[in-house]
Amino acid sequence: MTTSARTPTPGADPATVGAWLSTALGDERWREAQLTSIGAGRSNLTYRVSSPAGAVVLRRPPVGEVAATAHDMGREQRVISALGPSAVPVPAVLAADDGDVLGAPCFVMELVDGVVPLDDLPEGWASTEAQRRAAGDALMDVLAALHAVDPAAAGLGDFGRPNGFMERQIRRWGTQWAAARDGDDPVPVDADEESELTRLSERLAADVPAAQRHTVVHGDYRLDNCVFDAEDPGRIRAVLDWEMSTLGDPLADLGLLLVYWKQDGDDAVWSAAQPLPSPTGLPGFPTRRELVGGYTARTGLDAGPLPWYVGFGAFKLAVVLAGILARVRAGSVPEEMAEGLDGSVGPLVALGHHVLDGGSF
Repeated sequence: MTTSARTPTPGADPATVGAWLSTALGDERWREAQLTSIGAGRSNLTYRVSSPAGAVVLRRPPVGEVAATAHDMGREQRVISALGPSAVPVPAVLAADDGDVLGAPCFVMELVDGVVPLDDLPEGWASTEAQRRAAGDALMDVLAALHAVDPAAAGLGDFGRPNGFMERQIRRWGTQWAAARDGDDPVPVDADEESELTRLSERLAADVPAAQRHTVVHGDYRLDNCVFDAEDPGRIRAVLDWEMSTLGDPLADLGLLLVYWKQDGDDAVWSAAQPLPSPTGLPGFPTRRELVGGYTARTGLDAGPLPWYVGFGAFKLAVVLAGILARVRAGSVPEEMAEGLDGSVGPLVALGHHVLDGGSF
């Protein structure tokens, strides 16, 4: 639903946003701005801002207490701007503010028209198996293009500390788990699930693979963080949600993508670990193994250690969802953010162990 310019929108007052954009973009018509929330709001908040001057997208951190490094708008703005000249499709950044406008950092980027595949595919889009295959291939094309970007040449040479990246990631998500577990309204996880999550973290820490390459990593690369062309499912027009991007091990992106990826005929372990609807089980979409084959063919990386990265992806996603559940219980974010997520932590942890034990993926 579109919110009128006189009605406050959680996290972004339309009148305030409109006044800022009228100056930042040099057009008084932005004072008539209307805001519409986009997406589920589980990460940074995203709004479509419409006015007689046009339409743009506003990004800001969630309202309420969040992890200190999890929603760094400056980093997101920087990486999108740096990747603009590359083969990675990203929106153009139009304006940014450090916190004076909304009380939190924010930025505005161009609105990229297209299709963001969510629970179900839009009627008539990617309606054939060949088109769905093309969409999966496009995901691998863009991921490989991202991992081929020279960070230094793109102005991102200091964007992260790639050495020891995976070791720090295990510690970081372990710390986030402790915050979700020990807060005033801790996430409801039983003792066995907590023990298994700790054991998964320890297994990962004990056997970290050596990185084959250091690249820009997205941090949450998946189907519904991409805008696909409305007429051509084999073309991605923009990659979104760069809030976790840094320099690190590219296989971390692939491993997490596989955790998200449903496929037809998934066994009970995989099915239980994927509580949210996804269209990728439809005929034509590549299987997880086919995604891996496509990625390695494009990048030349060895998929041998990939089970470890899938296990890490399951661990990371379990902690991310636990954090969302804890924030909902604390009342800092709306209850609808947790829709479908209750009971999701344990199955993801079980998936991590399953893959590390040699289970299929």
